[in-house]
Amino acid sequence: MNKYLIITVIGADRPGLVELLARTLVAHNANWLESRMANLAGRFAGMVEADVPEANFEPLVEALEKLQADGLKVMVDGGLAEPAEDSFREAQLELVGQDRVGIVQEISSALARHGVSIEKLHTQSESASMSGETLFRARAELRVPNDLDMEALQQSLELLADELMVDIDLQRQTVG
Repeated sequence: MNKYLIITVIGADRPGLVELLARTLVAHNANWLESRMANLAGRFAGMVEADVPEANFEPLVEALEKLQADGLKVMVDGGLAEPAEDSFREAQLELVGQDRVGIVQEISSALARHGVSIEKLHTQSESASMSGETLFRARAELRVPNDLDMEALQQSLELLADELMVDIDLQRQTVG
């Protein structure tokens, strides 16, 4: 039986970090399932979901912790059961507006009040081409409970968009 784990790695960005992490997983017969990696402020930040045979779990965790000698901060959330499949709907949210403090907090709060989970979130700030002001963009993949009234969510987000002076686009999908 396999165990699932989430590995978070942060360190000074340099060539070979992903290879080092991959080599450590392979040495313990762990399967790299999903990941997100980025260079943020000159630092490497990565998250990896993997599964590993139960007998290799503890040795893998120990090997990952030893990567700290290479200047990496490593956190392992392990021993997770196989992710459960349940019935839900997926939706995508896109937001653009003038950057200001609190946008992510306001949007995430509104979504949480409706029982919506943010599965993936990508944000960036950029200079507006004409005005030179800073624009904030966010793109999120959402997990929406089947019994949620999507019109109520849409209305709530529209009110918030007016309040924050941003544009919000909510796209719905049905997943069985």
